Amino acid sequence: MKRKVAMAMVAAMAVGSLAVPVMAEDGAAGGKIGISMPTQSLERWNRDGSYLQKQFEDAGYEVELTYSDNETDRQVNDIQNLISDGVNLLVVAAIDGEALNTVMDEAADAGIPVISYDRLIKSDAVSYYISFDNYTVGTLQGQYVVDTLDLDNAGDKTYNIEFTAGDPADNNAGYFFNGAFDVLKPYIDAGTLNVVSGQTDFDSVATPAWDTQTALERMQNILASYYADGTQLDVALCSNDSTALGVTQAIESDYAGDNTVLITGQDGDEANLANIVDGKQSMTVYKAVANEAVVTLDLAKAMLAGDTVDESLIEKSGWDFECAYDTESYETSDGNKCPSFLLVPTVVTKDNLQEALVDPGYYTMDDDGYLHPAN
Repeated sequence: MKRKVAMAMVAAMAVGSLAVPVMAEDGAAGGKIGISMPTQSLERWNRDGSYLQKQFEDAGYEVELTYSDNETDRQVNDIQNLISDGVNLLVVAAIDGEALNTVMDEAADAGIPVISYDRLIKSDAVSYYISFDNYTVGTLQGQYVVDTLDLDNAGDKTYNIEFTAGDPADNNAGYFFNGAFDVLKPYIDAGTLNVVSGQTDFDSVATPAWDTQTALERMQNILASYYADGTQLDVALCSNDSTALGVTQAIESDYAGDNTVLITGQDGDEANLANIVDGKQSMTVYKAVANEAVVTLDLAKAMLAGDTVDESLIEKSGWDFECAYDTESYETSDGNKCPSFLLVPTVVTKDNLQEALVDPGYYTMDDDGYLHPAN
């Protein structure tokens, strides 16, 4: 494949190891960064792309940012174009973590290191993984249900719950669902929680593309099939905000009960934060993607400078937020551990909007109490 500009030369690349020294051909700092995001149809990916682009450009890098409209073939083509354009490093948030092996091999053949961003790419060509602790996202949602309903002291009382999970093509979706389900399973087994529909496996509750309309229609079907007789729904465990938005709309339009249903989410999308203010959604798990972009920049700088990357990067960088270096939790293939930097998510409710989102500068709050992205 013809290159338009001089490429980065890999001085020593131990893919999946603790060190991936890379140096630009002229030995200088800086270079060209290729960023591939999944879609602009979900609010959070617009935030990720914007934060990443700003971080790298402010640090003196040239940036080429693409969005692939949730089409895997288009993302493959976008990444191939980034390789052809001579980027020194790729940052990729995969649409489908299983579908990028060939183009990842093309990047490796071209000597271009890859940071798997937020969603793990199942390719040994990936050098590092940066994300939030995805299993913890789910455990936070599950624990919120446990604490809010005081399930440990429920006695003979039974609460009805339904699950809505994410995209089967998204490696993170299983972690989110399993984290929540693992917390709640003992209460399901004990009869304290009851899944009236019986849909408790990931495949049954998954939502392709995290699509709001799909989540809405599925919840409408559940309500019509299992709750139309007045059976009370107490909890709708939703893995993220786009699915929670659809589930909330279905409950508003099709639920026969008059109780407030506990609804979880993730991401802190503006419409969902409005629903939290209005009492329609109970909580969301917020992932400060601005911090994720900071980690990505510092990791990329270290890689391009030829530094050995390990847990010392955290101390050297002086981040004012929690992040852990993990070499055991994630694999790009069977037995091939992918070194990872994992940030810590935050539970957001109506009671801590100011402290969790406004005070750190992520959002502003208008006179009516509604939140809007600060950038």
